[in-house]
Amino acid sequence: MTIPLSLYIHFPWCVKKCPYCDFNSHEISEQLPETAYIEALNTDLENDLIYVNNRRIKSIFLGGGTPSLFSPEAVRKLINRLRQVLVFDPSVEITMEANPGTVDRNKFSGFLDAGVNRLSIGAQSLSDKQLKSLGRIHSSNDVLGSVETARQVGFKNFNLDLMHGLVNQSLNDAMLDLKRAIALNPTHISWYQLTIEPNTLYYKDPPTLPDDDHLWEIYSTGLDLLADHGYQRYEISAYSKPGFQSRHNLNYWQFGDYLGIGAGAHGKLTRHNTVTRSYKTRVPENYLRNPNTNVVELRREDLPLEFLMNALRLTEGFTPDLFRERTGLEPPMLESFLSIARERQLIDGSSERIKATSLGFQFLNELLLLVN
Repeated sequence: MTIPLSLYIHFPWCVKKCPYCDFNSHEISEQLPETAYIEALNTDLENDLIYVNNRRIKSIFLGGGTPSLFSPEAVRKLINRLRQVLVFDPSVEITMEANPGTVDRNKFSGFLDAGVNRLSIGAQSLSDKQLKSLGRIHSSNDVLGSVETARQVGFKNFNLDLMHGLVNQSLNDAMLDLKRAIALNPTHISWYQLTIEPNTLYYKDPPTLPDDDHLWEIYSTGLDLLADHGYQRYEISAYSKPGFQSRHNLNYWQFGDYLGIGAGAHGKLTRHNTVTRSYKTRVPENYLRNPNTNVVELRREDLPLEFLMNALRLTEGFTPDLFRERTGLEPPMLESFLSIARERQLIDGSSERIKATSLGFQFLNELLLLVN
């Protein structure tokens, strides 16, 4: 069976670097090099076409950084070029991340006309106090306006990014935030805990976050709230209305293949019975000069952990056949891991699918440490 193929495109610029962000994003110091960057992306893609091997592209994700800083004209040129050199699946999902502080009606309309059919709106919170603490450039009203405008111009599928466990956030604060997001009736909500990552401003000067007991209370109460409003959890931090799971992210979690183009982009590719990781230089100026691909082949002994780190994030887990198809390895090699994990009640022992129990989901990192 052919392994599905997606495309990730990274846009590395932001208006302002958020204090919690460890993604490859850079504040704009001069005029956005829009034309030059689109040309570099085209060159990058042409260099990577050898990995496509006539496969159809099932999904495209324009991430960042802030892709919505780019003009609809630039996005249209890019997607038109993609259509010239790639074969799109008839139901291809094309998602763009959008910062509510960088879009308006004309931009949303232009992105839709260019071929974008799904938005991921980076709300992060609907509390102005928390947005200020998070260093965001938008207000809660900007989020409301972005959602309304997106619907008005014709977007029928959009995700809201929302964080919890924020600075001094109480249970009531967190649930009010989540209720406000649910009231906007997005087709998908990414609801995830704020974590302090190295190489961020928060790491250098940590804020006061809720303790573990409060974090658990927020998490468990939020799960019930999302379920009560029809949002089905299908991954650790992903909740969707029926039929609106993110196809692009599902491909990641099912250990599918994906090209990665753009400054700092990563890819995962299967070719000639080997699995490789690809990466591009992170520095935008260097990327503009030389958008080459660096490739590292994964060792066979590393493939089980690489697969499980993704597939066990899914509530439905995976089948032994999927493990065989995506890694080229035989499922019995997982038996030692599964035996220990089932004994510790971290893996469901009653299903033909291999999936984490609720306890395993809660302690996924500890579960993965059991992999030899």
